Amino acid sequence: MNPALLLIAASFAIALALGIRARRGHPMTLEQWSVGGRGFGTIFVFVLMAGEIYTTFTFLGGSGWAYGKGAPAFYILCYGTLAYGMSYFLLPVVWRYANAHALVSQADFFVRKYGSESLGIVVSLVSVAAMIPYLVLQLKGLGIIVSEASAGAISSTEAVWAGSLVLVTYVVVSGVRGSAWTAVLKDIMILGVALVLGTYLPAHLHGGFDQMFAQIDRAHPGFLTLPRTGMSPAWFISTVVLTTLGFYMWPHTFGSCYTARNENVFRRNAVLMPLYQLVLLFVFFTGFAALLEVPGLTGTSVDLSLLRVTDHAFGPWMLGVVGAAGLLTALVPGSMLLMSACTILSKNVYAKLVRRDVPDSQVTGLARALVPVVALVSVVLTLRGGSTLVLLLLAAYNVVTQLFPALVLSLPNRPIATRQGAMAGILAGEATVVALTLTGATMGSLFPSWPAVITDLNVGIVAMVVNVAVLLAVSWATARRPRSPQTAL
Repeated sequence: MNPALLLIAASFAIALALGIRARRGHPMTLEQWSVGGRGFGTIFVFVLMAGEIYTTFTFLGGSGWAYGKGAPAFYILCYGTLAYGMSYFLLPVVWRYANAHALVSQADFFVRKYGSESLGIVVSLVSVAAMIPYLVLQLKGLGIIVSEASAGAISSTEAVWAGSLVLVTYVVVSGVRGSAWTAVLKDIMILGVALVLGTYLPAHLHGGFDQMFAQIDRAHPGFLTLPRTGMSPAWFISTVVLTTLGFYMWPHTFGSCYTARNENVFRRNAVLMPLYQLVLLFVFFTGFAALLEVPGLTGTSVDLSLLRVTDHAFGPWMLGVVGAAGLLTALVPGSMLLMSACTILSKNVYAKLVRRDVPDSQVTGLARALVPVVALVSVVLTLRGGSTLVLLLLAAYNVVTQLFPALVLSLPNRPIATRQGAMAGILAGEATVVALTLTGATMGSLFPSWPAVITDLNVGIVAMVVNVAVLLAVSWATARRPRSPQTAL
């Protein structure tokens, strides 16, 4: 049997066993299934959030973009660091409110803050619409990893189906606890693999980091600098801003902050998590090392660069280790995405539209029953093909970040925006994203004579400008104003 395939099969089995065992001793109420009974300490919250953040996008997409795009890939390094700094101030406020009102989903937060069930449904549908491409990204990465590591013995399609079955099993059985336990193993493996590949390959293949970059610069002049148009500094900055603001708008990431024991957990993590970003540097170094060693990968094939250079330099055993780690980067965030999407559909859509006052036991049962349904939809979309991993994620970010203005303006005791303004802003932002995406329009195609600082803006930022403008205008128009005293006659 292919040794790489053997290691990947073992990783599948261990992940499944950990996910199922995590349930032991915990009745799967809605609160236990979705937020772990709000009892996670610093370490578990750290690995859970890292498990959601460091995904197949980071593992394969990061190295693939370093290989295919060069300097623009470094936006990935920037936005996480900025988001962690933001979390020091944002997440304790969210946690305090969620804990006081026993919230279990992101949509619950909007419903409670704005006093609007309709807004909660809109937020829920936006969240699920953003999470499906993100889940497709995980399954797509999983298929790539298993197919490449097995040298084609297992097709990408077969791997996607097998991975989905594992996901469905331990999400239904253990909920967030299964994800947290698997995330511990995943973090250890991804750390080791990234450090080994990112240090050994540049030294072994190119004689060191400085020689590697010198060789790349000679072979591909300008590859290590941002282009003047296209992915220019304007694109880079606007993309960093978009992804920083959207970082904690993902429902599974937002909801995972409910699992913490107390608010100090987030302050400790805000200090520690930026150090974890250093792992990305070694992922980029692997992609750069592959550029000259396994040339010719184009289009979606650039996501194969890390696996191809590993096989070239080490052979099947190391490829199996890398594949096993990469597999976990798909399973952990995939499980959180599945669980969050199903909780939202059950609690914040079904329970509000179809029936009211549904008992938690029925909400939990429906959420768990929806897991295979959402997984099946994601598998079908995955098998239809699509963009590179990074482009898939950026498309999803355009959608989910539109929730940020309404969230921030809700944080004071009395929200600054009105419920009508929040809803109008979100809908306007999403409509702009959909219109630009479906037509393929960009600021450059709409206004070709304008300077690059405008034409190269990320379309998600353009949509957010529309979002904020509509939100403020509608909030102003619908705000309750104190009545002026009547003039005495």
